[in-house]
Amino acid sequence: MLWPDTLIFIREPSPLLILISVLLVVSIPLLLHLVIYSTTSDTLPTILLLGPSGAGKTALVTLLERGRPAATCTSQTPHTVEISLPVKTPVASSRFRSPNDPTWEITKKLLIQDTPGHGKLRHYAMDSISKPQNLQGVIFVVDAADLSSDAGEGARQTAEYLHDVLLQLQKRATGTKSSRAPPEMPVLIAANKMDLFTALPATLVKSTLEAELTKVRKSLSAGLLDSGVGAKDLDAPEDKDWLGEYGEGKFEFTQLEEFNVQVKVLGGNVTGAESSDVRQWWDWIGSIL
Repeated sequence: MLWPDTLIFIREPSPLLILISVLLVVSIPLLLHLVIYSTTSDTLPTILLLGPSGAGKTALVTLLERGRPAATCTSQTPHTVEISLPVKTPVASSRFRSPNDPTWEITKKLLIQDTPGHGKLRHYAMDSISKPQNLQGVIFVVDAADLSSDAGEGARQTAEYLHDVLLQLQKRATGTKSSRAPPEMPVLIAANKMDLFTALPATLVKSTLEAELTKVRKSLSAGLLDSGVGAKDLDAPEDKDWLGEYGEGKFEFTQLEEFNVQVKVLGGNVTGAESSDVRQWWDWIGSIL
């Protein structure tokens, strides 16, 4: 094609060439966008749901999935459901997206894996922590009314389970051979049954659990001493079975930040005389996605 003919071709293109050019200009960015941002059900972020029996885990799952709690029984096996965040719940990863973005709704979907709370079945939860599949966060449901019991049995049993969970998450950092720190693992302690008169407020739930976790640490260290392990060995940095900072001081959730475990305590109620209130839990879920 000679130079003059080329100029004529450019200045007066055929309708077919115009149509092809428009289709390419429109379709290529869309295809790239879908490839980069689309999320399938196989790669949806997962949140692990833990807690002692009777705390309200399975009822919470049905509320998040269906918008209303359902009658439940004690779980015997773990099960996973896909849920969608409420439209008005902000999502951290979507803060720069337009609401007209076709992937807006896709990014607000996730998987919730409910695990049994019975002591003999908690290995399911530990396996999910040690071998995570796109694990984005952990929700540990507690009965805020049970923690206020004068006998303290509910608080002790809850703290023992929570201790094992947090220690397993801590080992993600202490047990790695890589010089790179593991990704941050957000943990929500969902203080359930706030509608009950005897329920502790979220601030007291936090302090109560920290105090009970301190007792658990002391009890475990005393057991090790009785078994012949020296006190110096317990203070050694190599000891990976000590939760939080080493020493005899009080345990606090902030000690786990060194291991990229961020703990937050928020109140709510799955069921109630008037209605459910899990808004703060929804907001927390959105903040980690």
